[in-house]
Amino acid sequence: MGDKRRRFEPEFRAGAVRIVAETGKPVAQVARDLGISAYTLHNWVKADRQAGRDDGPLGSAEREELARLRAERARWEKERAELEMERDVLKRSVVLWVKDSMDR
Repeated sequence: MGDKRRRFEPEFRAGAVRIVAETGKPVAQVARDLGISAYTLHNWVKADRQAGRDDGPLGSAEREELARLRAERARWEKERAELEMERDVLKRSVVLWVKDSMDR
């Protein structure tokens, strides 16, 4: 017997398509994360593009902004990694300090 066909709310469909468009992740990965068929999500993305919601290639101003945002993101990721490393060092020093004070 065939499986019952699943129905998805329009808001869910639009959100899934938006995730693909905004994150640049592969359709298959987004579909897997959302628990839906990659084929289904591919069809939603295709329909969205055909409906004219995809403006096509970026203009020069948009490319410049995208490059600026990507550089800013790289800086933020580097800073985050440094802060995480500092946090880990502080955690270890607190553990050592507590152990030292318990031994006294």
